[in-house]
Amino acid sequence: MDNETPEKEIIYVGDPMCSWCWGFAPVLQQIERDYSKEAPLRLIVGGLHAFDTDPMNEQYKGTIKHHWEQVAEATGQPFNYAFFEREGFVLDTEPACRASVVVRSLKPDALLSFYERIHKGYYLEDTDTTKLETFLDYAAKEGIDAQLFTEAFESEAVKQETMDDFSWCQQTGVTGFPTVVLREDETMAALTVGYQAFDSIKPVLDAWISGDLSVKKQVQAAQQNDASQQVH
Repeated sequence: MDNETPEKEIIYVGDPMCSWCWGFAPVLQQIERDYSKEAPLRLIVGGLHAFDTDPMNEQYKGTIKHHWEQVAEATGQPFNYAFFEREGFVLDTEPACRASVVVRSLKPDALLSFYERIHKGYYLEDTDTTKLETFLDYAAKEGIDAQLFTEAFESEAVKQETMDDFSWCQQTGVTGFPTVVLREDETMAALTVGYQAFDSIKPVLDAWISGDLSVKKQVQAAQQNDASQQVH
């Protein structure tokens, strides 16, 4: 029935080795803290640099370092630039994404904490967040059994689920991280594509949670406007 309260969900799309996602981490925490009771938060991993195989050269390091500096200036998040002294590092974010999918399956309540451990390991602690050993350490801190984690991490099912997340991004047109999507029943609309401060998105979230703003109506209005423009 039309007067039934719609099912609401906040979908966060990011990559645990994405610098703008690290910049967005405090905003994500606040969204989860303030709104998850009314609209549960779902995390989808994006695979920013998934399956890269070439070691980072000096030019690539310079590009990534510039991104880090931009994020630090825009968000105030700290960075440890010792990372760029590494030799032969391959920036493949698929393992970190897959590790997050493992925790999403084994212990969903620990997912955001685990995801942030990867952020901190990569951006602050100069830890190799492409290695299973690193993820096992983080999993242990979340109370997850090492054998269970390893079996899941190496399983074809979890590898496929990770790929399904990447495919979801492609199918829904998500090309940048972080992206936050509001879902209302089967209708979805982007809250933010890229970094935004919490204060800039809070009014929209407040209106949506209270029912003053309907994603369905917004999308329907946009579709009607598009159709009208096509007719004329």
